[in-house]
Parts: sequence; structure tokens; C-alpha cells
Amino acid sequence: MLNPKLFDKDIELKSTRYGFSEGLVLAADENSNVVGLCADLTESVKMDDFAKKYPERFVEMGIAEQSMASVASGMAAVGKVPFMASYAVFSPGRNWEQVRTTICYNNANVKIIGSHGGVTVGEDGGTHQALEDIALMRVLPNMTVIVPCDAIEAKKATIAAARTNTPVYIRLCRTKTPVITTEETPFEIGKSWVAFHADNAQIGIVATGPLLYNSIMAAKALSEEGIAVSVLNLATVKPLDADELLNFAKESGNRIVTVEEHQIHGGMGSAVAEFFAQNHPLPIEFVGVKDRFGQSGKPQELIAHYGLNEEAIKEAARKILGR
Repeated sequence: MLNPKLFDKDIELKSTRYGFSEGLVLAADENSNVVGLCADLTESVKMDDFAKKYPERFVEMGIAEQSMASVASGMAAVGKVPFMASYAVFSPGRNWEQVRTTICYNNANVKIIGSHGGVTVGEDGGTHQALEDIALMRVLPNMTVIVPCDAIEAKKATIAAARTNTPVYIRLCRTKTPVITTEETPFEIGKSWVAFHADNAQIGIVATGPLLYNSIMAAKALSEEGIAVSVLNLATVKPLDADELLNFAKESGNRIVTVEEHQIHGGMGSAVAEFFAQNHPLPIEFVGVKDRFGQSGKPQELIAHYGLNEEAIKEAARKILGR
């Protein structure tokens, strides 16, 4: 299920936006109604391969994210399957009201691709580092929210999204991150799976997006220290995989640490906390950005600065054990 080179120093690195690129072309090969719209960032969000292969099915909207959402909704109304892509700070950041009213309110079959999420956007700085997009999208009725852990999962998520008939938001990253899964690893919208299992686990880490890798590395290190930790890959933030979350908590000492490259307020951790508060109260520690904006820097420097690295995850695990 996992990349056999997961713990090797020469593990393959690939941005999730490239997985989206591959998945979009495959989805278009499968369904002639798949169309693409972009807001003047075709190469940056990796919609260029689709545009080259299917130029008659691609619309360059220019810097007009609000119009892009409305046009995509109109296309969906006549049977198309639009994928609209931009940086996440602009879509859904700038066009949230149009996403809400023209897409979600009408339950329009539009797929929203928010690239360059998280602090790993790097030198582009705080204005371009979306840290609020999961919160913005998960509060909208009818919206599905997916945060792939690697490029392969992003490809699968894109193909799966094209086969649904409802709004979907897929969050992508800019920087190259470890390829955690394989082509054989199962993917299904709304389903989570255990990425690292420890017998008699004392703690369960619930991770979303590429920080799944840091979570697995932290769990492996902790297990070697005698602290048994399991890790759950929660690629679908909405709808939550309620049954698996509950089972995972019970099998992990009823202690949970959530890990995401997003504000801790309103993101995946909040969704998980809401679920457990209603169904199975337990202690939770949150690893994420703590009410701050991003800034310019190299991706891994920022991951460390904002407390999203392996050491920060290990610290949160020890804290929940009272160590």
C-alpha cells in the first residue's frame, strides 16, 4: 500500500499539482464533458497539459476568479464537468461568495482546484500562502473537500472527482513532497486508511495532505522510543470517514493528534474535534498554524518555523501522554 522507498533518503519527490495534471487529462480522456477553466495561471497550477491536448475544452479566464466560478456553474448547468483552477488564496479565497451562491447553492457539478496551499509555497510569502481554504470550503453545504497526501493520490482524487455529480474542492501544494503511496494504493472519496500501524498504539495521529509524511516519520521515531503511535491518512476532510475515525481512536489509546498545513482554527483538526466532541469525547492536540500569517522563506524552513515538522509532531504526542 505504501511506497517501498518511504523510509529511504532517495525517496521520490513530486508536487501534488503534477498529480492533478495527470489526473485531469485521464479524466478528460474518459469523459468528453470534462472541461477546464483557469485564471491566468495555467502553467503554475499545471493545467497546461490538459490545455495542449484539449484546447477546444479549455478556457483561459484571465485574472477573473469571480467570473470563473460563475462561468463554471453555467457550464455545469448544461451538462459539462468543469474543473476551475487557481491559487487557493484566489479561488476559493477571492471568489468565495460566487462559489457559495453559484456553485454550492445550486449543487452545481463544479470541481474547484486550489493550488499553492500552505506555507510550503515558500518565497511567494504570506499573501500567497493559503492557510484558511479548508475552513472556507468545509462550511459550505454540498461541498466535498479533499487534501491529497501526494501526487499519486492527487491524480486519483482528480479522476474520482470527475466521476461525482456534486461540488468538490481539491487542495494542492506547490513544492515537491515525498511520494508516499503507490498506484495500487486504494483511494475512495470519503474513506480514510491507516498509513502507519503500531500494535497497542497509545496515540493516533490523524494527518491530511503532504504532512502525512512528517507524521509517519514522527510515529516511526516515537515507536522506536517505546511510544506506540499509529497514523491515519484523512485525505477527505468532508465528508469525514466517521466509522474509521471512531475505530482508529479506540485502537489508539483514545488520544488523538491532528496534523495539517493550515490554520488550526476551522481546518481538518476542527472537523475531527467536532466529530469526537459529539460522538466520543477524548483529548486532542492540534499541530497546525496557530493564528498567524505565513511569510517568505524556503519551504522546509517555514515548516519548522511554524511547528509543522517531525519534532513538533513528536512534541504534541508526548504532551498528550503527559510527558
